Amino acid sequence: MQNAGLPDVGAERQREQGPGDLRFTIYDLRGGSPSAHKSQIVNRRLLAWLGAVLLFAVLTGVAMAEQRFPPPEFESGHQLPVATTPAARAVWFQYLDVAVLAVCLGMASWLIYKRRSRKGLMALSIFSLLYFGFWKKGCVCAIGSLQNVSLALCDRSYAVPIGVVAFFVLPLVLALFAGRSFCAGVCPHGALQDLVLLKPVKVPLWLEQPLSVLPYIYLGAGVLFAATGSAFIICQYDPFVPIFRMSGRSLMVLSGAALLLLGVFVGRPYCRFLCPYGALLKLGSTVAKWRVRVTPDYCTQCRLCEASCPFGAMREPQASPADAQSLTKDRRRLAWMMALLPVLLAGGGWLGHQFGAPASRLHPTVSLADQLVRAEGTAPNLGPLSPDDLALERARQTPKEILTEAAVIRHKFSIGGWVFGAWVGLVIGAKLISLSVRRKRTDYEPDRGDCFACARCFEYCPNELVRRGLMPATAPALGVMPNPSPRGS
Repeated sequence: MQNAGLPDVGAERQREQGPGDLRFTIYDLRGGSPSAHKSQIVNRRLLAWLGAVLLFAVLTGVAMAEQRFPPPEFESGHQLPVATTPAARAVWFQYLDVAVLAVCLGMASWLIYKRRSRKGLMALSIFSLLYFGFWKKGCVCAIGSLQNVSLALCDRSYAVPIGVVAFFVLPLVLALFAGRSFCAGVCPHGALQDLVLLKPVKVPLWLEQPLSVLPYIYLGAGVLFAATGSAFIICQYDPFVPIFRMSGRSLMVLSGAALLLLGVFVGRPYCRFLCPYGALLKLGSTVAKWRVRVTPDYCTQCRLCEASCPFGAMREPQASPADAQSLTKDRRRLAWMMALLPVLLAGGGWLGHQFGAPASRLHPTVSLADQLVRAEGTAPNLGPLSPDDLALERARQTPKEILTEAAVIRHKFSIGGWVFGAWVGLVIGAKLISLSVRRKRTDYEPDRGDCFACARCFEYCPNELVRRGLMPATAPALGVMPNPSPRGS
């Protein structure tokens, strides 16, 4: 259709710059308004570059850091401190953290659904990065809290702090009503990755779809190891906590640097393809009462929002198949996927059971029991003892208790392996079924689960610009606008 209401200077510059430069498109669309000014989208790249330089300078300092003091020697009369009740001041700090979290979650939801402000979300995310990230050293965080809750549910002797429960529950409850507001402006991990996103590229669907399964598998593994009391692998292998603490293992520092380097081109790679808590938020967001809508009234299908989303969360209009042959083919494929689901559950459970035995050796008690069995009949070590040798000599004094406890833990891993394997099979089966279901859409809409509610698309939507008074109202009212997307179709 014709687009007679747009300024000629915009069309001329569009021809000069090419269809892929959305910055000039938005700037030209605003040119017809008496109060038009240069878009924040045009100016944000300098700020992003400065943030990236600062972050990589911090990473360099962390990577080059060394231990300036040797670890303490525990075999020379050192007495371990007796655990005491936390000081009242520490408890109040926990309450403060929970209060700040609740306020930030409310602010994020208000900025997304009421103010529809990308600039406000950026300010909130920077505050969250400084507070929950660098000042609180990344602890306590909602991502790792699911391990504490898992351990508390499976071990009655473990009491999870109330602050940890709040960090686990509040973002999840909010996701049921307002989607991923936590990811939008409260999570320090997401804020850190947003700062380095300079030149986003689209991840191909053939790669994005299988990678999107990894967070659910990581979630299952984290719950398994936490519930058995073996390890908090989500915290141990968090790539950004060493950055927040300015110290850490070289492997994790390099992992964080690699993810941030990847994040220059791929929007939030950790959040999209690794974060286990993000997997839970995604599940909750699929049934959220409110969801992000790009346009305030109607969609002109200009595709600017699709090109502006760096996370591949925008879904294009899709009509139901009109002919009976296509419907029959779709239904047959869906039936095959449904029939495959029990096979995946059973096969995954069996493989998980096989995985349980070697995985149980990560538990220190099981590892110590294996050492005790291998050392049976050997003479005690009378020379200088390493920490492992010392633990073995102590285990020789109570071998029956150690072996009994190890057998109990192996049994837990045997059951947990079945559950973990079935969970992986369920995740893969659900992904295959979702790819086989055809959904009817009439407008460009963000996916409920994949959308991070970052509000970027608000800044590109012509109807939203009209609502703010930044663009003449005559342009979008004429019908379908020209398609300036990079694909040019």
